Amino acid sequence: MRAPDTGRTAERRWFLRHLQLLPVALLVGGVVLDYNTPPRFSAEAFYTAAPMAAAALLSLRATILAAIGACVADFALLTHFGIMADSGGRSELAAVATVSAIAVVVNRLMHYSDVRLQSARRIALAVQDAILPRPPVSIGPYKIAVRYQSAVKDAQIGGDLYGVQDTPYGVRCLVGDVRGKGMEAVKAVDVALGVFREAADDEPTLVRIAARLDRALLREAKRRPGPERTEGFVTCVLAEIPPSGGELRLINRGHPPPLLLRGGAVRSVDPSEPALPLGLTELGAVEERTDTVPFPPGATLFLYTDGLSEARDRSGTFYDPVARLTGRDFPSPDALLDAVLTDVRRHTGGCITDDLVLLAINRSAALDVGGVSP
Repeated sequence: MRAPDTGRTAERRWFLRHLQLLPVALLVGGVVLDYNTPPRFSAEAFYTAAPMAAAALLSLRATILAAIGACVADFALLTHFGIMADSGGRSELAAVATVSAIAVVVNRLMHYSDVRLQSARRIALAVQDAILPRPPVSIGPYKIAVRYQSAVKDAQIGGDLYGVQDTPYGVRCLVGDVRGKGMEAVKAVDVALGVFREAADDEPTLVRIAARLDRALLREAKRRPGPERTEGFVTCVLAEIPPSGGELRLINRGHPPPLLLRGGAVRSVDPSEPALPLGLTELGAVEERTDTVPFPPGATLFLYTDGLSEARDRSGTFYDPVARLTGRDFPSPDALLDAVLTDVRRHTGGCITDDLVLLAINRSAALDVGGVSP
């Protein structure tokens, strides 16, 4: 799910809408300037700028109208001052007409480029939906929300990944971060999620899911030549909420620790033992350990990638989700994620430099039978 529009986006759209009046303003300004100054002064720059501005901002029809308007205005003012018959006047009109014609060509070129860009975006969205499908908004008593934001403007998918699945063993989810960028990272995302979806239904424990992910990523890494063979890895958190509820099982492979939120309290669930990321088990033996923590009614599991915890402000201070969320209560997982995105944009001044995945799962408070805090 893409991040919702922000106030800054709305301001940018308002600016672009009003910027479309620029060709008219240039034509009117040129005519007023030309009419109220001596003949030796020319508003040729205004007449040539108007169709070029229209080419960049408006449709083909509007560009043609701006071009015609520029030529007519220049011709009328040259005639008014009696210099149309001079070589200088004819030369000026020819320049305005030439630039106007070029503006029409530029408008067409920009249109075809935009068509290709929109086609690429539609393909990217299809790829995103295929690789990172949106999870259900609820599974039993659990409400689910996810946000994905790429650090690259207009990109739809990068090296972060998530998956949520209802299985015979409970609700299982994965949030991870692939080392690297580009198509190699997207391939690793595809491999990891494909294995997770299959293993989540088949394997009785998170340990065995992690082992299958390890093997798949190692096979994929061996297919890559050179340094990429040893440098590719995935940090991740695997989580499981068993059918009985009441507890949460976690495996953390070198990833930022998940958070448990309830009633304004925030707990960071650090792993009991550090472990290597997926795909690096050849560097050392991994003794897989599953941590179990209470997951009472009303609690929310919050998983994220390091695009959040490593986001910095202008002074270089990292974003601290524990400190930022402590004392705050949210009516839904969607409200939580929207608030975090708004807050991290404010913290960074809108400059998010890494891909970002946020995933929240809330256990309905209607099941509450006690006052246990996370």
